[in-house]
Amino acid sequence: MSHQAGFVSIIGKPNAGKSTLMNALVGEKMSIITPKAQTTRHRILGIVNTDDYQIVFSDTPGVIKPHYALHESMMHQVDGSIVDADLILLVTDIYEEFDETDVLKKLEGSLAPVAVLINKIDQSDEETVKKKVEFWQEKLKPKAIFAISALLEHNIKAVMDFVVENLPEHPAYYEKDALTDRNDRFFASEMIRAQLLKQYKKEIPYSAEVIVTAFIEGETLHRISAEIIVERDSQKNIIIGQGGKMLKIVGTYARRDMEEFFQRKVFLEMFVKVIPDWRSKKNYLKKFGYEG
Repeated sequence: MSHQAGFVSIIGKPNAGKSTLMNALVGEKMSIITPKAQTTRHRILGIVNTDDYQIVFSDTPGVIKPHYALHESMMHQVDGSIVDADLILLVTDIYEEFDETDVLKKLEGSLAPVAVLINKIDQSDEETVKKKVEFWQEKLKPKAIFAISALLEHNIKAVMDFVVENLPEHPAYYEKDALTDRNDRFFASEMIRAQLLKQYKKEIPYSAEVIVTAFIEGETLHRISAEIIVERDSQKNIIIGQGGKMLKIVGTYARRDMEEFFQRKVFLEMFVKVIPDWRSKKNYLKKFGYEG
């Protein structure tokens, strides 16, 4: 009997709800979700396995105009994901006013079939949704259009059925028990970064990077050390807070998330370090795991 396997790229602008969709499709918390835009910085694979097929979903950073070397690396990851794709899910939302330039330009060279997913329909009305469907039909003539709510998992099954129908015949790319291509260190750093995005305002989360410097696994306890990298001393002071209060809050919530994710007790220690303009320095970006 034939086996199907393929890469499905999830692309769109920041805040369209790509990460929520990815988690709904994969059924695991793979991508960090916060109310802030530009949450995803790395391409994250989420793998769905059955006896008959393997779907490799690829959640990519939101498409933006690059201002730093960091942004350039993020956009390279989007390009790479489109090149690899057997199928592309373009996630837009009900509010999005589309200047076609960025996202649609990225799709120009691709031969992969595209489905448009109009997200957040739970926050809209039938007439608006209908207009959006017509707009996309006209604009892109995609293979399919789905009106969804990733948050409420509305119409997610229909999207899944569509994906399976359009998978090529191919042996599995990854081991059958694999859920993602990322390791536990990566997810630990993402959980700390999620708390930075939730607990701090303005530029702080965008200027911060999290590096896990030690990850010692135990039967009942994981010991994890992490560095939070920022660009200025003033940012370091804000992250630590008076008497270390803010850093403690971040640590408490991140540790809870880790304990739920790893199903172990976690001992977490964090340090804050200043590296001026790290987002513009390619040597640091490479060191921090960003692709060139």
